[in-house]
Amino acid sequence: QVQLVESGGGLMQAGRSLRLSCAASGSILEIVAMRWYRQPPGKQRELVGAITSGEGTTYSDFVKDRFTISRDGAKSTVYLHMNSLKPEDTGVYYCNGLIRTGWSSLPQNFWGQGTQVTVSV
Repeated sequence: QVQLVESGGGLMQAGRSLRLSCAASGSILEIVAMRWYRQPPGKQRELVGAITSGEGTTYSDFVKDRFTISRDGAKSTVYLHMNSLKPEDTGVYYCNGLIRTGWSSLPQNFWGQGTQVTVSV
């Protein structure tokens, strides 16, 4: 199957930068899109942004101009570059991949285990 592994989380002071990574491996035929979600404490999971196979990106309003998603296609790795961090960015960040595993199969959603980001004042 497919595995997504996030890394790079940690404790940061407000205003600093952090980069998260999501490495995809396994039976991957095509990565249609990769998305980053986050789940703040006590709240529902929310979409941060996405990148398609054509390198198009979209972002939620609350991270526009601060966060950037990039992709290293050769390594099937996606990055979330987070700048000007705020305490409200605290949460568990999840990687999600819309991935095709076979020519006759539809793309499926796969999730990573999440990585904790904590931003202090």
